[in-house]
Amino acid sequence: MATKRNFKSSAPKKSDVPEGYAVDPTAGNMLRFQASLPRLPVPALSSTVHKYLETIRPLVTDAEYAKSQAAAQEFLKSPHAAQLQKRLETRAADPSLKNWLADWWNDVAYMGYRDPVVVYVSYFYVHLDDPRRRDPAKRAASLIKAMLPFRELTESKRLEPEKVRGTPLCMDSYKWLFHACRYPTKPSDTAKKFDPQAHNHVVFVRKNKFYEVPLTTPEGYELSEAELEVQVERIIKMAGEERGAPIGALTAENRDIWTDARTALIAGSPVNQVSLERIESSTIIVCLDDTKPVLREDISWACWVGDGRNRFYDKHQLLVFDNGRSGFLGEHSCMDGTPTLRLNEFILASLAHNKVDLGPPRSSSTGANLPQPTELKFELDATCKKYVDEACQHFDELVGQHDMEVLHYEGYGKDLMKKLKASPDAWAQLVKQLAFHKMFNRPGVTYESCQTRKYQLGRTEVIRSASSESKAWAEAMLNPEETDEHRAVLFRRAITRHLQYAAWAADGQGVDRHFFGLKRMLRDDEPVPAIYLDPVFSKSNHWELSTSQLSSRYLDGWGYGEVVTDGYGLSYSIEDHYIRWTITSLKRNTAELKHYIAEAATETRFMMERATAAEQAKASAEKTKL
Repeated sequence: MATKRNFKSSAPKKSDVPEGYAVDPTAGNMLRFQASLPRLPVPALSSTVHKYLETIRPLVTDAEYAKSQAAAQEFLKSPHAAQLQKRLETRAADPSLKNWLADWWNDVAYMGYRDPVVVYVSYFYVHLDDPRRRDPAKRAASLIKAMLPFRELTESKRLEPEKVRGTPLCMDSYKWLFHACRYPTKPSDTAKKFDPQAHNHVVFVRKNKFYEVPLTTPEGYELSEAELEVQVERIIKMAGEERGAPIGALTAENRDIWTDARTALIAGSPVNQVSLERIESSTIIVCLDDTKPVLREDISWACWVGDGRNRFYDKHQLLVFDNGRSGFLGEHSCMDGTPTLRLNEFILASLAHNKVDLGPPRSSSTGANLPQPTELKFELDATCKKYVDEACQHFDELVGQHDMEVLHYEGYGKDLMKKLKASPDAWAQLVKQLAFHKMFNRPGVTYESCQTRKYQLGRTEVIRSASSESKAWAEAMLNPEETDEHRAVLFRRAITRHLQYAAWAADGQGVDRHFFGLKRMLRDDEPVPAIYLDPVFSKSNHWELSTSQLSSRYLDGWGYGEVVTDGYGLSYSIEDHYIRWTITSLKRNTAELKHYIAEAATETRFMMERATAAEQAKASAEKTKL
C-alpha cells in the first residue's frame, strides 16, 4: 500500500529533560523545549572590551595598539557607553522579544543585504556519489522520496530536537526548510511559509523551464520512487534540447533589481503570477542539470552557482546532474547550515542504509495513472526580456571574476589529531593561520562561524581565530632555528586559546555581536563613539578568511563565497583520515593558498609527531634514571 502523509502534530515523546528546562506538551516534540530556552545574553561591557583588545593585538603594530587601547579605555569609561549598554540590556529584557539580536541581524546580514545571493550568501553541499543511482531520473526520485519522511517529521513537529552535550538547541528555523521562499522587496526582503498540505508538490527545472509535479497520486497516496522516476523522465523528455527563457537568472540579481523585475513579471501577465506562486510554494526546487561534472572543482562550481539560469536561488534546491551526481544549494536568509546539513544527512543516510520505504519496484504500468508534469510557463514582454538578459550578463560577469580550489588532503584527519590530544577544529584553524603567514607574512583576520542556537532564535557568533598565540606559533614554525618541542608548546597554547574563545562565542560572549548591538542603540542625534571610528576596529572585522566547519561522511564537499573583496571563503570538513578545504576568492592566487594549506598541514603533523616522540624519549630516559 502506498504511503499517506499527514502533518498533524503528535504529543511530545517522553525523554530525559535536561536540568533547567521544561517541556511544553502543546508545542509538539520538535519544539517541546523551545519556551524554556534561555535568552541570548548581553555580555558585560568590560568583558567585551578586554576580549576586543586581546584579539586586535596580533593584527597591529605597537603604535596602532596603543591608540586603539586608548580609544577602548575611553569607551569603557564613558557615560555614553554605559547608556548604550543599559539600553541594550533593557531591550534584551523586553518580554515581547525572544532575542535582542535576531531581528537586527536577520535584516542587516540577510534580508536587507542587496547584493546577489549567489556567490555572496548561498552555500552548497556536494553529495557523496551513489553508485547504485547513476541515472539522473532515478537519483532525483530517490532524493525526493528519502526527503519526504523528514518533511513529515518537521511539518508535524515530531522531529527530535537537536542537542549539544545534552543542551537543547533552538528549532524555530526548521519551519523554513520546506514550502518556504525568500521574496525580493525594498528596502529589505521578506520570507513566506506556505501550507504544506495545500501545496504538496515539487518544482523541477530543466533547460531553464519549470515543471510542477504533485507528490501524491490522484487517489491521494504518496508517489513511490518508481513513480517519481517516471515523472522525472517525462520532464527530461518534455524539456527537449532547446533552452527556455532563463527566468531563474532573475533570482541571481541584485535584490533591488530583482524586486523591480518581479513586479514587471507580475504586471506583464497573470500567467506569470500563477507560475511564480507555484514555484515559490513548492516543497523544494529540484534542478536537473544537463552537465556531467566529475572533478571536485567542477561539481563544486556546479553546486555553488551552476550556469545561473537553471536555478531558482530564492529557495532551497536539490541539484541532480546527468551522470547521477547530486548536491544541495542552501537559501541562507532564514536558517544557517546545521538544519540543512541534518536534512541532507537524513536523506543520504536513509538511502545508503536502505532505511527509506521507496515503494513497489518499477513495472511496465508504473506511472500510467499519473497526470503529466505541468509546465509553469512565463510570458515575457520587452521589459521582462531585458531584465532577464541583463541578469544573465550580470551573473556571468560576477561569477567570471571568481575562482575556486578544492583541497582534498589525505595526509591525515581527526584520528591523528585526537591521537596527539588536540582539538581537530582548532588544529585546522591553526593550519590556516600558518598557511596565511606563509603567503602574506602576517596573521589573517579570521571569522569562524559558531552557532548560538542554545538560545531562543540564536544564529551565530564569531570565533576570532587569529590570536597572539597563533601568531607566536606560526612565527616559530617559520623560524628554522626553533625547536619542535617549543613549537609544540606554542601550538598547544594556541589550541587552548582557540577553544576558550569558541566557548565564549557559543555562550553569546563574543565581541562582534555585542559591539553590533551597542551601535544599534545609538540615537540619531548621538555621536558615534571613537572606538567605532578607529581604523583598527574596522581592520579587526574585515574578514580576510571567512571560515566554517561542517563535517559529514555523506558529503563530498561544501562551500560558499568570500565576504570581502580581498578575502577568501574557506569552508572545511574534518573526517577520520582526511581534511577537505574549499577555497573561493576574486582570483586572489587561490591555488597558491591551497598549496600553502597543504604544506602547512603536513608540516604541522611532522612537527607534532617529532615533538611527541622527543617528549616520550625524554620521559623514558627520566624513568630509566629512576
